Amino acid sequence: MLSRRHLLASCLATAAFVAAPFAFAGERIDYSPAAFDAAQKAGRSILVEIQAPWCPTCRAQAPILSELEKDAKFKDLLVVHVDFDSQKDAVRRFGARMQSTLVAFKGPAETSRSVGDTNPASIAALLDKSL
Repeated sequence: MLSRRHLLASCLATAAFVAAPFAFAGERIDYSPAAFDAAQKAGRSILVEIQAPWCPTCRAQAPILSELEKDAKFKDLLVVHVDFDSQKDAVRRFGARMQSTLVAFKGPAETSRSVGDTNPASIAALLDKSL
């Protein structure tokens, strides 16, 4: 029979194991002009992801981005989500012609861009350019 102490230790160990992959996740926000401008002025590393919920390529990108964002080197990355259908002002601002567009920035400078990419290595390279 397990004692309460063993049960508590087991629960804590499980929680630590489950939470560990998320320890380095970058910050994620929905796009707003004020937040994006402030992040650029602060010189932050930024990834703008322009996606649509109905887009199969966007759905393929999501787990790749989620996994990469857990990497310790991206712990300070700000991921800004833009909804392709409802945020046309942002879509125009970033010069996106279609959903599944990823745009990396380091402060005010655009460092890299891709459209429709689902290759983990090239998406990682895009993120690296924002550091």
